[in-house]
Amino acid sequence: MHIKKFLIVFLFTFISWANAYEKNTQTKRIVYIVDNLEIPFWQIMEKGIKNSCEDLGYKLSVLDSHNNHKKELENTVKAITDKVDGIILSPINSYSAEIILKLAKEANIPVVVSDAGTKNKSYVSYISSDNKLGAYNLGIYLTNELSKKGYKNAKVGIIALPQKKLITQARTAGFIEALEESPFKSADLKQVKTRTEEETYILVKNMIKSYPDLHAIWLQSSKTYRAAIKAINDFNKQNEISLITFDLEPEFLELIPKNIILAAAVQQPFIMGKLALEQINNYIKGKKVQKEIQLPVNIITADNIKQKTYFIEHNVLGIESN
Repeated sequence: MHIKKFLIVFLFTFISWANAYEKNTQTKRIVYIVDNLEIPFWQIMEKGIKNSCEDLGYKLSVLDSHNNHKKELENTVKAITDKVDGIILSPINSYSAEIILKLAKEANIPVVVSDAGTKNKSYVSYISSDNKLGAYNLGIYLTNELSKKGYKNAKVGIIALPQKKLITQARTAGFIEALEESPFKSADLKQVKTRTEEETYILVKNMIKSYPDLHAIWLQSSKTYRAAIKAINDFNKQNEISLITFDLEPEFLELIPKNIILAAAVQQPFIMGKLALEQINNYIKGKKVQKEIQLPVNIITADNIKQKTYFIEHNVLGIESN
């Protein structure tokens, strides 16, 4: 009888221990809710998140919102319904971020926001770039180059991203500040809607037609750089209109040394992705979390691109993670 009781007690103790062990060792699940994976910047950030997930033992699911608010909300509801252990969020804009953060807080799911400002501070951590200073420094570099070329009243066209994110507003403010400190002025600012090659081509073409003294185009995103180059070439303005961008594509490693693209202000999406996962890992494990992390934006030109090759490949493009 005593042996039977002992075996029953042992069995229950073992089952309880096994359940507790399984709960403690179960792989934690992270969801990355992202604006639009057609954009190379988000692809690289996803790569950085995935890289740290593999290092730290997390299971990652990626939910692409395709720049659609309804889909973004559906992705949020799915993450909450699935009771994931954490969310990394790159929202469509700053307003949708506030809604997502509110829903996640009610569900007691920690959120790290990566690369989009929001007035809702209920996130665990916010990973960002110094967009305003980066755009300002890019503007200063451009105006210095225009002065070297002897221009006195040159106009600068801006192909802007939708200004519904705090980060894009910061980019615009920083760049305009640099122009205001120079003799040069903005010719026009057009916000993209579709972010397609065709749209960018039409916008640049119309600017060239409208402003004879146009001597620079700034793309607030690097994605449609080919369309801008084509429009400039179609008007035979290669020697008159300088092209600069925010962010960078792999092809820029060849285009910048040839001055086809004068300069690019580059963020570090691969590192941002890694930091986002590392901060949510710290939160889950009860370690110290940095509420806000802001990375510098580097200005890449023909003068420094050779020395910056490793930085570009690792921090910006995440090439070494392949």
